[in-house]
Amino acid sequence: MHDCLRGGRPRFGAGGMSAATELEQVERAASCLVDKLSPACLADVKLAIVLGSGLKTFAAGLEDAIEVPFADVSHWPNPAVEGHGGSLVVGAVRGVRVACLTGRVHLYEGWQPCEAVRCVRTLRHLGVGRFLLTNAAGGIADGLVAGDLMVLTDHLNLTGQSPLTGEHEPAFGPRFTDQSNVYSTELSRELLACRDGLKTGCYAGLLGPSYETPAEVRMLKTLGADAVGMSTVHEAMALNAMGADVVGMSLISNLAAGISKQPLSHDEVIETGKHAASVMTQVVGEFCGRIA
Repeated sequence: MHDCLRGGRPRFGAGGMSAATELEQVERAASCLVDKLSPACLADVKLAIVLGSGLKTFAAGLEDAIEVPFADVSHWPNPAVEGHGGSLVVGAVRGVRVACLTGRVHLYEGWQPCEAVRCVRTLRHLGVGRFLLTNAAGGIADGLVAGDLMVLTDHLNLTGQSPLTGEHEPAFGPRFTDQSNVYSTELSRELLACRDGLKTGCYAGLLGPSYETPAEVRMLKTLGADAVGMSTVHEAMALNAMGADVVGMSLISNLAAGISKQPLSHDEVIETGKHAASVMTQVVGEFCGRIA
């Protein structure tokens, strides 16, 4: 099968591959995208956006859009969780060219950290310098309500795993990466200026797929977490190591266990995402105008 038609499935219990093999797969994926989109198209991309649960419809509003299914890109894993898309969509927002990943894969599906970050590493390898990582999260901090948008100031990686462990590959960044400023202060300031009422806070990334217990939520609040989810932290770590400017934004889709009196469900996450799509479109559109 030709590389550009090779799909991906999670490998439960599989160990991490060598750094050289991972770099080779990123390079093949990059070559595939160049063949499908042209170097000029990719060179004009000013911002890459990863769309979290329930937010995939944002990409439908891009102008002059070109869509490439993940399944058509060599070695890119295919998202399978409800509420996530499975395409790269390149188009324009207010005249600014962006590349949207309409979904992501998660460790709880059986993917390895290197696989979970392969799509964003590919775009960074192709020269994209700025990334907006979005997700749906449970609210922990006092004052957060469902539908709020929270700009990430920092994160807690509580998955017990990292995309930076194993054999060192210099193309993916230094061996020991500074994480003092994973989320760009400048980009976060620009994002916060896009709409009144945006919140700020620390995001806790857990393995999942189960939601947290009330005791775990109390622990997370003690540790300094304002919201909790099952993604984003590995992407942010990998991109920071590769020298990208990263900004993150959580859609507070529900209140975390013990704070909400209602049982938690993925349907609620998706439904809140649909309602927030118009607000997010406005915020991201304004953001693109500010960084053009």
